[in-house]
Amino acid sequence: MTFLAYRVAETEQGMAASWQEQTVDQLPEGEVLIAVEYSSINYKDALSASGNKGVTREYPHTPGIDVAGTVLESASDDFAAGDAVVVFGYDLGMNTAGGYGQQVRVPANWVLRRPTALPAAQAMSWGTAGFTAALSVQKLERNGIKPENGPVVVTGATGGVGSVAVALLAKLGYDVLAVSGKPEQQDFLKQLGATGFLSRDDILATKGKAMAKPLYQAAVDTVGGDLVSGLIPQIKPEGALTTCGMIAGIKVEASVFPFILRGVSLLGVDSVEIPLVDKQQVLDKVADQWQLAQLEQMTTEISRSQLADVLAKVLSGQGVGRYRLNLNAE
Repeated sequence: MTFLAYRVAETEQGMAASWQEQTVDQLPEGEVLIAVEYSSINYKDALSASGNKGVTREYPHTPGIDVAGTVLESASDDFAAGDAVVVFGYDLGMNTAGGYGQQVRVPANWVLRRPTALPAAQAMSWGTAGFTAALSVQKLERNGIKPENGPVVVTGATGGVGSVAVALLAKLGYDVLAVSGKPEQQDFLKQLGATGFLSRDDILATKGKAMAKPLYQAAVDTVGGDLVSGLIPQIKPEGALTTCGMIAGIKVEASVFPFILRGVSLLGVDSVEIPLVDKQQVLDKVADQWQLAQLEQMTTEISRSQLADVLAKVLSGQGVGRYRLNLNAE
């Protein structure tokens, strides 16, 4: 029995990708075999598909760091054929064949039970990007950030993580200020719940300063680099900033003053290697009290034939909102 997988390979002319027939025997070892219904498109997927060796060491390879589907076979007592499941994080789609294949085989300790209230398609509207946004908001709340204490900035607001963060913060009653290099998307961000907009220059104006006027209670940074450097001096006392991305750079310039004179917290967000129990808690939460009415309007569903174009768009920073891949649509 064969299935289709999006295989990326190195050639003399560079990286090449195509949908190819595969067999279960070609999948890596693991206790759980899953029929994949949907995956999603994230920046890390675009890097893997472009041949980035920092993400994927060996090719040919099947990218896709997200999976929503149904168990076909299980050698684990924790799962049985027919179970609805989700997988995201760990090594999936990086150096282990991922969700851009109609079947995956993974270790049982990577697999999450998908709540009944969370259809497979909706789970992949969230995807790793959405779950990272939810983890960011959860970290802010655990750090004492509350809606009544002032505005929260979201950088990279039109991207996969940023757009979900805007919508989720707005749902929870926060005053959300969106930062984006795409001013033409302000209507889109307003629909998600943003109450105001900042340019990158508004944030970068304080880069290099030890302290600046404290304007924002908190921030969800999705891009890294200089925007983090510019935000830290502007966070209010006992405020916090989460960071989860690096598309704008991996280095941050900061003084210790905001941390020791204002009690500002810089919180890293990891959605890959966190304990499975923490992932399950977030999954259950987004299926229940954190459901987003806007999720479908901010998600573009694509077929297999559209995948290459969307990966290129995401890699170049031109993606807007979330992208969901239907593995059974040509």
